[in-house]
Amino acid sequence: MNKSQETIIKNGKKVISIERKALEDLEKRFKSKVFSKNFSDAVESIYKCKGKIIVTGIGKSGIIAQKIVATFNSTGTYSIFLHSADSIHGDLGILREDDIVMIISKSGDSKEVKELIQVFKNLKIKIISILGNVNSELAKLSDTVLNASIKEEACPHNLAPTTSTTVSLVIGDALAVSLLQKRNFRKEDFAFFHPGGVLGKKLLLKVEDIMVSGKNIPSVDEKANIKDVIYRISSGRLGCVVVVSGKKVKGIVTDGDIRRLLEKNLEIKNVKASEVMSKNPKLIPKETLAQRALEIMETNKITSLIIADNKNNLSGIIHIHKLIELGL
Repeated sequence: MNKSQETIIKNGKKVISIERKALEDLEKRFKSKVFSKNFSDAVESIYKCKGKIIVTGIGKSGIIAQKIVATFNSTGTYSIFLHSADSIHGDLGILREDDIVMIISKSGDSKEVKELIQVFKNLKIKIISILGNVNSELAKLSDTVLNASIKEEACPHNLAPTTSTTVSLVIGDALAVSLLQKRNFRKEDFAFFHPGGVLGKKLLLKVEDIMVSGKNIPSVDEKANIKDVIYRISSGRLGCVVVVSGKKVKGIVTDGDIRRLLEKNLEIKNVKASEVMSKNPKLIPKETLAQRALEIMETNKITSLIIADNKNNLSGIIHIHKLIELGL
């Protein structure tokens, strides 16, 4: 490793060290009755809010505000982002008396934020501030102040918002998770707000949503001859066929079963489905999560699962390729 690389690594580690220490200081603030009470009051106020949470900030603080809004919304706290500069040019029309405003600011004295305060006060809207300067004008006018002060930015010139934005972001996350737990927000609720992508599929998608059903299920009667069995395996394109008696599941025949049968005996034309099938196959109800179905397949080293009701009546079948195709 040359000197240039060593310097780069040293600088990177220093940034992490400075920001880590700032977060350790933030954690210690919970030992203070003032900070603990303010944090608790902020959570209670947001929890009881009948309107929406409006999070605002300018510059880097505005970007942190947007992230907090995204986290709030995904965990059940209705919130929107209001740009501090744009707000004084018409966007204040979104304000309602039942709302709560959360302001993110390092100095607490920016011109744009100051111009907003009087509007919030006139509407009697509660103000929660995440501030780097707890002695600022904004701090004096806020109903609840969360101390986000830092000793130094990670920037070597102590200018670029780095440590300060990290601390503000962590306070926002702490509020969001505390609210999540207070609401008993479940993973199913979380999935409701994330229906797209792998996350939503893992938490919401059930086998009944994707299983092969009806006439498309490759199935044969237990008395069917081996020729019909092979035909249904081939035409079904799932590498298997479900053996039934009426509607009740009796077993399953896979292409592997056919190969093993041929290895033992080439004279198979009189063989019936019931003679070659695997009895007591794995059955799951249609309400099973697709992610759970995949886990069952992987555990049992099988590629298909039969879906049946509590009386073993055939409902459908699902193949592992479908689950892989969906990104599970």
